[in-house]
This record gives sequence, structure tokens and C-alpha cells, in this order.
Amino acid sequence: MNLHLPQRPIEEIDFSLIFQQAPVGMCVSHNRIIQACNYALIHMFGYEENALLGASFLQLYPSSDEFERTGARITPILNTQGWYSDERIMRRANQELFWCHVSGRSLHPNDPHAAGIWTFDDLSAKRSVSQKLSTREREIAAHLVEGKSSKLIARELQLSPRTIEMYRAQLMRKLKACSAQDLIQKLLRFSQ
Repeated sequence: MNLHLPQRPIEEIDFSLIFQQAPVGMCVSHNRIIQACNYALIHMFGYEENALLGASFLQLYPSSDEFERTGARITPILNTQGWYSDERIMRRANQELFWCHVSGRSLHPNDPHAAGIWTFDDLSAKRSVSQKLSTREREIAAHLVEGKSSKLIARELQLSPRTIEMYRAQLMRKLKACSAQDLIQKLLRFSQ
């Protein structure tokens, strides 16, 4: 059975309401400054209704270092593809760290940070953050859970593969992992 739903003229669709009620956090940015955001984003990060308007994305990162490195890392990808997606650790208003899936699209192909639309999906119900990891360890952990090799991580972070292996070993010690697979599982910490 083929159901045909009646189509409404586009002028009858309330895009503002759709944006505000979307089930994932959404925002529009200009040079990494939040210009508009929806209720899900405000709730996810724990801010008051208008507190994020005009705020830098820096406010949502665990550290200014992570904010800067992420911006630098995604620029060539946005320049090439026009969109970007990853899983990273973000920070709520109460300073709690949490895993978040972030996807975005540049609205200006020649200037990727000039304007963009971004979505944020809270992964904390499936994955917890170890508070005892350093900034660099969190960054490398984010790459490891994506299944990337030390060599690829080193290339993307412009570090040596030996340095990445050193951080991987530190992560294994800190999380008491007995193998690479065990490390990934401990980083993910999926709830049962």
C-alpha cells in the first residue's frame, strides 16, 4: 500500500518552530559565535534560555586548548567537504564533561567558520567521561574510539606516532586496560 500524504505549501511550514523543537541540539554560528540555538542545545549544556546567544563555542569546550585545536583540525575538512562530524568531549554549564556527537556544515565554502549550522547529540547515557584524563589524553581518546590508528591520529594531530603510542600507553595505565580492545571498551564505557 502506497500512502501519499498531502503536501502543505512551503510557506505554511513553521521552520522556526521546527528548529526550536528539534530533538537534537542545534545552533547557527558566525565565526564560532552562537547566533541562534534551540531548546535541546540549551537544555543539554545546562544554560539559561538566552545565555548562549552571542557566546563563543569556547564556552562549550573543556579547555581553550581543545577549542583551538578542534577549530584548526576541522578547518581543512570543512574546506574540502563542506561538512564535519565527530564525537568529542564537551563541557556543561556546571563544568560536567560529557561525550557529544557533533555535526556541522559550513554555509560559506571559502570561509568554513564564517557561518555554519551545527547539531549536538548528548552521548552521556551510553558513554561516560573519565575525569582524570588530561586535555591531550581526551583528544587522543576521542580519536581512538573512532577506531583510528596511532599513525593516522599522529598525522591528524601533527604529532609523531611515537608520541601517540606514549599517550595510548598512559591511557592504558590510567584506565587499567590490559589490551587495546580493553582500552577502547573502557573509553566507551557503554552502559549495560
